[in-house]
Amino acid sequence: MDIHHLKVFASVFKNKSFSKASEELYLTQPTISNHIKALEDELGCNLFDRLGRYIIPTKEAEVLYNLSTELIEKITNIKEAIANIKKEIAGNLLIGASSIPGVYLIPGIMAGFKKHHPGISFQIIISDSMEISEKISGHDLLMGIVGAKLGNENIRYTPFVEDELIAVSAPDFVKKKFLTLKELVQYPMVLREDGSGTRKVTEKFFTEKEISLDDIRIAGLFGSTDSIKQAVKAGLGVAILSKFSVSEELTHGTLEEIKLSDIKMKRKFYIATHRKRTLPRLYAAFLEHLISINSTRISV
Repeated sequence: MDIHHLKVFASVFKNKSFSKASEELYLTQPTISNHIKALEDELGCNLFDRLGRYIIPTKEAEVLYNLSTELIEKITNIKEAIANIKKEIAGNLLIGASSIPGVYLIPGIMAGFKKHHPGISFQIIISDSMEISEKISGHDLLMGIVGAKLGNENIRYTPFVEDELIAVSAPDFVKKKFLTLKELVQYPMVLREDGSGTRKVTEKFFTEKEISLDDIRIAGLFGSTDSIKQAVKAGLGVAILSKFSVSEELTHGTLEEIKLSDIKMKRKFYIATHRKRTLPRLYAAFLEHLISINSTRISV
């Protein structure tokens, strides 16, 4: 039985008028008549006696009206329930990320996203920007957060947040709180291993200030940001690190920032997606969430 026939019938029965039902449903009177005729043919009975300009519901119409109102309500509820299921965002998000966003940004962002969509779970693959971009280009990942725009025509890079690299030391390791970059590198330095994103960006700023690696007193090379922080806390030397990565240490006073008077070392992180892939609804919602965060301009 067609739900549209029943809705038209209910309106005609309630209003006791084809014309009033026509106005209520925004349908022409011939259309109203066709719905009622189709329903009468299906049931094999008259639903309304036509008496000139007036209509009188038959006994069959009274029975049908009582049943149809309940049926219409149930069908409407079913449609709303299915629509709500379609609206629900659930499933597993597999996100690639370079080390700083993967460790210090994405977990908190995911927690905020999960508050609104409790049916989701996350998996983060942490690697360098090049490998994440290659995985997206090769369809092994749908989305990543990276620290460099690479020359891959398959990848769309959407600006995400701005990061700042700052100089840090153990408390009182450096007496002066304002240094130039050339003055900073006179202190023993703790660096990331060659090839890391932070190391590459640091070397770019060294080059801008005509500083060679040969001019630097390297106290140690480490494979992770956390190991560098531990080395600096122990007094091994000074380091240049993402402000995101040392925010807790700066708050609790276990590390101190050394202000650089002649340079601001900033970089951007990007949301990487494939240009020719349509993101599933879950990923599209997370992308929208990331862009909304970007619009609020996370400060560093």
